[in-house]
Amino acid sequence: MSADSHAASLPAAHKEFHDRMLGLLPSDRVFLGPFHTLALGDDASFYRLVPKIVVKVKDAGEVAWLLRAASDTGVAVTFRTAGTSLSGQALTDSVLVYLAGHFRGSRVHPGAGHVSLEPGVIGAEANVLLAPFGRKIGPDPASIGACMIGGIAANNSSGMCCGTAENSYKTVESMKLVFVDGDSLDTADPVSKARFAVTHAALLSELSAIRAEILADPELAARIRRKFKIKNTTGYGINAFVDFEDPFDILLHLVIGSEGTLAFIAEVTYRTVVEHPFKASALMFYPSIADACRATMALQTGTVSAVELMDRASLRSVEDKPGMPGFLKDLGPDAAAILVEVRGADKAELLARIDAALARVSGIEPLFPLVFMDNKDDYEKLWNIRRGLFTSVGGARKPGSAVIIEDVVFPIEHLAEGTVELQRLMAGHGFPEGIIFCHALEGNLHFVFCPDFADPVSVANYEKLINDVTSMVVGRYDGSLKGEHGTGRNMAPFVEMEWGRTAYALMRRLKRAFDPHNLLNPGVILTDDPQVHMKNLKSLPPVSPLIDPCIECGYCESVCPSRNVTTTPRQRITLQRHMALAAAKGDKGEYDLFHDAYAYFGNQTCAADGLCATVCPVGVDTGVFTKDYRRREATARGRAIGKWVADHYGLVTNLSRQGLRLSHAVHGLLGTRAMTAMTHGLRRLAPGLVPYWTPCAPKGAPKTCLRDTVAGKGRQVVYFPSCTTRAMGPSALDPDQRGLYEAVMSVLAKAGYDVVFPEGMKELCCGLTLESKGMKDDAARKAAELEGALRLASGDGAIPILCDASPCLYTMRCQVEPKLKLHEPVECIHDHCLKYLDIRPVDETVALHVSCSSVKMGLSARFNALARACAREVVVPRGIHCCGFAGDRGFFYPELNAAALADLRPQLPGSTTAGYSNSRTCEIGLSHHAGGPYQSIVYLVDRASRAKAE
Repeated sequence: MSADSHAASLPAAHKEFHDRMLGLLPSDRVFLGPFHTLALGDDASFYRLVPKIVVKVKDAGEVAWLLRAASDTGVAVTFRTAGTSLSGQALTDSVLVYLAGHFRGSRVHPGAGHVSLEPGVIGAEANVLLAPFGRKIGPDPASIGACMIGGIAANNSSGMCCGTAENSYKTVESMKLVFVDGDSLDTADPVSKARFAVTHAALLSELSAIRAEILADPELAARIRRKFKIKNTTGYGINAFVDFEDPFDILLHLVIGSEGTLAFIAEVTYRTVVEHPFKASALMFYPSIADACRATMALQTGTVSAVELMDRASLRSVEDKPGMPGFLKDLGPDAAAILVEVRGADKAELLARIDAALARVSGIEPLFPLVFMDNKDDYEKLWNIRRGLFTSVGGARKPGSAVIIEDVVFPIEHLAEGTVELQRLMAGHGFPEGIIFCHALEGNLHFVFCPDFADPVSVANYEKLINDVTSMVVGRYDGSLKGEHGTGRNMAPFVEMEWGRTAYALMRRLKRAFDPHNLLNPGVILTDDPQVHMKNLKSLPPVSPLIDPCIECGYCESVCPSRNVTTTPRQRITLQRHMALAAAKGDKGEYDLFHDAYAYFGNQTCAADGLCATVCPVGVDTGVFTKDYRRREATARGRAIGKWVADHYGLVTNLSRQGLRLSHAVHGLLGTRAMTAMTHGLRRLAPGLVPYWTPCAPKGAPKTCLRDTVAGKGRQVVYFPSCTTRAMGPSALDPDQRGLYEAVMSVLAKAGYDVVFPEGMKELCCGLTLESKGMKDDAARKAAELEGALRLASGDGAIPILCDASPCLYTMRCQVEPKLKLHEPVECIHDHCLKYLDIRPVDETVALHVSCSSVKMGLSARFNALARACAREVVVPRGIHCCGFAGDRGFFYPELNAAALADLRPQLPGSTTAGYSNSRTCEIGLSHHAGGPYQSIVYLVDRASRAKAE
């Protein structure tokens, strides 16, 4: 179905809105059709709504224009940043406005007391900006590595440490806003405020009137103050009416936590908070929940930064995980634990706070002696227990079931009894696997359970559980139905239950004052449908054991190189699940439609780098799934080609080398402009056959003399030059025109190593090239050949082995006998060679890119340390994860590489002389998009090193 056909099928209002969007935006930022809208419309909640139109916007001016069009046509819009929200507040069946990839401006104010952030900035990136000043933003949600500032502010996200004292509501200084009529306001600008006071006098007047009514009702005002002493994100933040008098201050704080229903946040300025450099943690075990809660209450008046409570079921869920202490299995049936963190500006303050914390709980008998750990490696092991709770349930759930994390808040004096009652309710309603953990200082209790929304019985049990939980939390304890996850759709029907008729009516009034026609995210926070929380429940049908554990949280998206060009791991899995449903229903037309579109958007532009697994709570590696998908999709011809390549690898490598030499010679004859025009023209004539060419393309590798060498120092290493090193030399623009082989040999010689080469080098390959294309059997065969050669050359693992390409080395570690000691260049030089080298840093600013394979091997810190030892200044651009070149994929899908590195060049100072990485193909794309050369870090080490006198 064509774009025109999809547009023609839209309702009249949406058709008019769509046509107006195409008058403003390029067509590649306006999406129609079930494939794109399903993929882009998903979020981390357990609901599924498919938007009619998805629009990607880049700046506040486009948002204003879009909102005017929405107001004129009466079309509802919903804003989306990272889509990590859990309560259904980033979903719509109307128009979804997508910000991810844009709105990434940031500015640290003088002194770092304030920071201004656009909504597309990831929370963790904001903290990276502030870290050099010893500051951070107040909110610290668990999803901070993936969620964005727009969502953090719009949901009033908090977390383990910020509580109610340092959340967005308490630390917001000002905002730039766009309203439903397209008008804007900068609450820090007197001129903007004066103009807004004229154009929106009715809105400001209504806010003042609501405030006056609340203050005239002492009982209501007191209730609002009382309920916001604990965490509360149920409904609107009507504490703004009692906390502030100026209508602009009220408006500013009402937008916090409003979930996109009142205005669009174009920028938020936060007051920053101190990030204490000294930390210590203790895991305290108690015989019962009651004892753990008594300890929490004792600590509440102290100087601890966080207390996380874990019930027995949650501890049981992680007791078999690697690295967990063995005594977890021996705990009694009612045991519980609290994880306590203290912080200090210096060691003395930290020790004083540890002593104070121990003194406060001294009257409560623990199961084991209490010990605080201040070594980062040690206390991180404790926090890994807490972090492992969610993954233990999400990863072990029955295929097809959802994983739900609800959060409620009890007054802390009722935390123990509320926890016990919630345990009983989950077990009684058919969710015995449910676990409970808690931001205990705030009484903010999270419970995790796994309903199967394809099973009517499970759906009914879920509804009964939610009804009983809401009645218990509100009716018995006057707690909050939401503490930090936002009201969304799943608690919208219960807002009036919690707040009462009068307060709820005032919330309705303020919504009408901001959004008279209910166009901003309707159905969220306030609803006329008492069953909205039970509609559009997400089905997660089994597809493959490789991706079935996915909970669609979206944590993977921040590191995915294709996130701004085609699809992300979460979206690929969503599409695969839809195809599985279509196949199960026998809907061949639907299946074929999605399958055909998936070829490019899901398969061909997946880098398969596996970085998604490094941030996935349940360890899903969509790259492994993509390789398996390519294997299943491979044609007989493709499999035959793969077998031929494996059988003739030396010839293929030689042909590649000769082809690169020919390309370089033609470039020399034609010049860059003609060469570019010719190759791009050939690509249009023969798509998929002619590789993308840039002036940064490598020349053919120089001839290498792979003979064993002896330095006479008694140190040995087996050196396996990768096939890229054997085929690809430097580009014409690279400052060092030696082949990588020569640079490696130079460093090894300076370090005094005898070098041994494996036999039959020209035919050897780790199998990565074949594996990435789904040729699993041929890849395994080549890996086995390589293992045999390396075993022989290394004396069955007696001699360490060096491979000069990080991706190849990572593949070898996954395929080859662990007894063989395998090292990539950074690891080998940092751990083995440096002690024999005299390093004299070059007086230059250099850029660094740590390849995804090095990240997965845990080498980022050593990579940085080695670069900083060899250069005066090292720049590591933020937000650049995988470069998107993905082996040879950058030659045939250059848009993937371009999208992944779009933010690279602006972050490189003009003084940068060169960039360094450890993957030859990555370096091609990095050089092209940085506008300056990238080479292996081995070249930098060679420049900076001399042989040390021994």
